[in-house]
Amino acid sequence: MARVDDYKAAIALAVAKLAGQSFVAIRERTGLACPNADRFQIRFLGRLYGIDFPGFQFADLEAPEREIPLQEQVLILHYMLGADPERHPGDMIAYLEIPGASFYFESFVKQAINPLKEVFGRNLDAFHQASQALQGTPIDAGDAGYRFQVFPQIALHYILWEGDEAFDAEANILFNESTGDTLSPEDGAWLAGMVVHRLTALSRG
Repeated sequence: MARVDDYKAAIALAVAKLAGQSFVAIRERTGLACPNADRFQIRFLGRLYGIDFPGFQFADLEAPEREIPLQEQVLILHYMLGADPERHPGDMIAYLEIPGASFYFESFVKQAINPLKEVFGRNLDAFHQASQALQGTPIDAGDAGYRFQVFPQIALHYILWEGDEAFDAEANILFNESTGDTLSPEDGAWLAGMVVHRLTALSRG
């Protein structure tokens, strides 16, 4: 598991790379909102963040006192580095179909698949309510499924098959085929887990 120092180092590296790019180039490449000429804006997992330019400092625009997790900052900066509007999103694919994902598959299951099943596998009503609160779009898959547009160029599908006394719950999380060209496999596992974590928090009020 990454340490705080690792997250800070990843942020510093990403910022150093982005600092060499113009505001307009980043805006056009990422599809992020830009309310003015020195701030990017993104609604990430239900929270509205501002990212100043050229310092790339983060602020929660709806709750300024709330600290933004370093891991979320890393993911958003990595998206800003890897985004490409010319890249076709492609079909939805399983995590293991992302190049290089096999090394992180155990972490992906532990961070995302297992918690999704444990929290919602026998409570689809809570899954529906939390997914709608997170502005998910229903999809026709499993016993319940939702699409989350987590970044302008990256969507994830969360699918559940309800468990009962005879059968365990099952779950799957699908990614845009182009995700591996934008984020690393490790980032993909983190992102999938973050969505589950936010859904869990919403289900508990």
